[in-house]
Amino acid sequence: MASRSQNRREFLRVTAASPLLLPLITPSGRTMADETRAKNDRPRLGLIGAGGQGTGDAHGASQYGDFLAVCDVDKNHVERAKADRSIGKGKADTYEDYRKLLDRKDIDAVIIGTPDHWHTKICIDAMKAGKDVYCEKPMTLTIDEGKKLCQVAKSTGQVVQVGTQQRSDHNRVFLLAVALVRSGRIGKIKKVTAAIGGAPSGGPFAKEKAPEGLNWDMWLGQAPKVDYIKQRCHSDFRWWYEYSGGKLTDWGAHHVDIGQWAIGMENSGPNTIEVTKDELPVAFKHGLPTVDDSFNTPTGFLVKAHFANGVVIDIRHDTENGVTFEGSAGKIFVTRDRIDLQGGAVDGLHKNSVPESFLMELRKGKRVGGHMDNFFECMRDRSVPASDVWTHHRALTTCHLANIALRLGGRKLTWDPVKEEILHDAEANGWLSRRQRAGYEVTT
Repeated sequence: MASRSQNRREFLRVTAASPLLLPLITPSGRTMADETRAKNDRPRLGLIGAGGQGTGDAHGASQYGDFLAVCDVDKNHVERAKADRSIGKGKADTYEDYRKLLDRKDIDAVIIGTPDHWHTKICIDAMKAGKDVYCEKPMTLTIDEGKKLCQVAKSTGQVVQVGTQQRSDHNRVFLLAVALVRSGRIGKIKKVTAAIGGAPSGGPFAKEKAPEGLNWDMWLGQAPKVDYIKQRCHSDFRWWYEYSGGKLTDWGAHHVDIGQWAIGMENSGPNTIEVTKDELPVAFKHGLPTVDDSFNTPTGFLVKAHFANGVVIDIRHDTENGVTFEGSAGKIFVTRDRIDLQGGAVDGLHKNSVPESFLMELRKGKRVGGHMDNFFECMRDRSVPASDVWTHHRALTTCHLANIALRLGGRKLTWDPVKEEILHDAEANGWLSRRQRAGYEVTT
C-alpha cells in the first residue's frame, strides 16, 4: 500500500479559497483601484445593459470610475441602476437608446451587459465613438461578427476587455492551470476536456403582450421580429439560437477559452469539429428550428475539436463542470472552487512555485490581479488586456463551429483557421453569418 506521503505527491487538491494557493503563484497585492483613488483621475463611465450581469460588472467598475449614465431597453432595469448606490447614485442620466449615451463626449468607457445578440454591434459602435469597452461574454453571435470586432479593435486602438473573468479571478486557479500546462509540468498534452453542463428544455410557451416599460422591438435588435414570449428575454434568452448559443457559448466562452489558451492555440483554431453526441430539444431543418415557441439550443452534446498540434478538446455536458488537462506526465482538473493536481503537476510544485514573471508573460506583461482591475490598468497605459477580442474570437469560433455542426444534424466540419472558413460545405459555411433585421445591422 502506498504511504500517505506518496499519495500526497501523486495527488494534490487546492481550493480556490485556500491560502495555500498564494505561495504557488506569488501574486502582487497592488491594485489599480488604489492608484486611481490616489491620483484622483477616475474615468467617467456608462452602463449599457443594466440587468443582473451588467449591474454586477458595474459594481466592480465603480471602484475605479464614476457612472454618468445608464441605459437599458427595460425601464425597470434602468431606474434600478440609477438608484443603485454604487452605480447611478440617484443622479446618473438614463437612456433607452444606447446610441444617445455613446454620443456623449464626457464618457470615457462603457460596460456592456446586454443579451448576447447585442454585444457586437454596441461594442463596435462604442469603439468607433472613441470609448474603451468592458463587454460581457460571449461577445459574438456569429463567427463573422468576431471578424468584424477584431477589425474595428485594430483600426480604432480602443481598449476592449472581454468578461471571461476566469483569466484573472477565482483566486487565479485557472491561470495557475494554464501556467502549469504551458510550462510543461504534466508533459505533452494529448487531451483537454471542457465540461460545461447541459441546457434546459422548455416550451411551448405562451405568446403575449410585452410588458409596459420594455421596448420589445429594440430588445430583439438584429434578431427576427417575433411575438413577445417572456421566456425569450432576460435570464432565459441564452436558450434560444436567435439570441445566443446555449451552453456552448455561455460556458464554452469560459472553458474552451482556458483550454485553447493553455495548449497555445489561443490565436488559431481547430482543423475539424466532430459531433459524437447531440441532444436537441426541438427538430431542426436546414439549420433552423421548426417551432418558434420553445427553447431550441442543445440540451446535451459531445463535440471533439481537433487542433493542428495534435490536441483534442472535448466539449461535453455530462461531467463535472470544469477543465481537465491530460498529459504524458500528469493531469490537472480545474473548476472555479479548486484545482486538482496529479503526477508532474504536483512534483516539485512547492519547491518550484510558478514565478510571477511567467504569469505576467501569460497576461501580456501585466501583473496578477483582478479582471476589472486589469481593464482599468490597460485603459491608463493603452495596452492589450488579459482577455482581448482576438483570442476571444478564436475561442468563440470553436464554440460557434460546434453549434453549426449540431444544428446541421451533427455533421463533421473541416475548418481552415487561416482563411477562417468551413471547407467543402457551402451550407455550413453559410452559417458563419446570419441575416440581420433592417436598422440593426452590424457594420464596421
